[in-house]
Amino acid sequence: MTTRIACISIVSCAALALVSCAGMQSGTNTMSFFVTSVGSGNGADFGGLAGADRHCQSLAQTAGGGGRTWRAYLSTQGKDSVPTVNARDRIGKGPWHNAKGALIARDVEHLHSAANNVTKETALNEKGQIVAGRGDQPANRHDILTGSRADGTAFSAADPDMTCGNWTRNGTEGAAVVGHHDRQGPSNDPWATSWNSSHQSRGGCRQDALRSTGGDGLLYCFATN
Repeated sequence: MTTRIACISIVSCAALALVSCAGMQSGTNTMSFFVTSVGSGNGADFGGLAGADRHCQSLAQTAGGGGRTWRAYLSTQGKDSVPTVNARDRIGKGPWHNAKGALIARDVEHLHSAANNVTKETALNEKGQIVAGRGDQPANRHDILTGSRADGTAFSAADPDMTCGNWTRNGTEGAAVVGHHDRQGPSNDPWATSWNSSHQSRGGCRQDALRSTGGDGLLYCFATN
């Protein structure tokens, strides 16, 4: 009888371990959206869209989500031989879920509507952690680089630099449009609470300039598959 109980216990423990592993794997596989835990370390210079995508892919890989194709939610302006690219057109069709499995948006239209689920509690980094927002200590990091209008489209070539030289600048020249992942600002105006198009960075594209308005050169990353 003792031997039989022991065998049942071993089988039960093994089954629980398998369920646990399956759950972990499922959680990893369902993550299709995150805010980067770190920036490039070089201000808004990612080496262009391709470099920003590699940054997303690398962080996703480390977190166990490398089986997907990841893209940074960034637009480019038609300047300096770089074509106009809309952030909304490069992130796949959705749906997108965070590292905890919470739905962010069903599709592109839902993502760019007032009904999306981008909040401080849901816009987690690739590790499943909350990103510091307005009022948090030691540092607010709610300015997320996008270079985009509220509908996810790019600014025109005739507009001032809104993308830090299409994500290749890290000096005092230029600026980048950012959104607020926590939907918080100095007022309740739509621009202040926009997740993807709140204001321009102040003082250029340097890392310290991005931090001066409450950012850290972070990105939104979306899985396209």
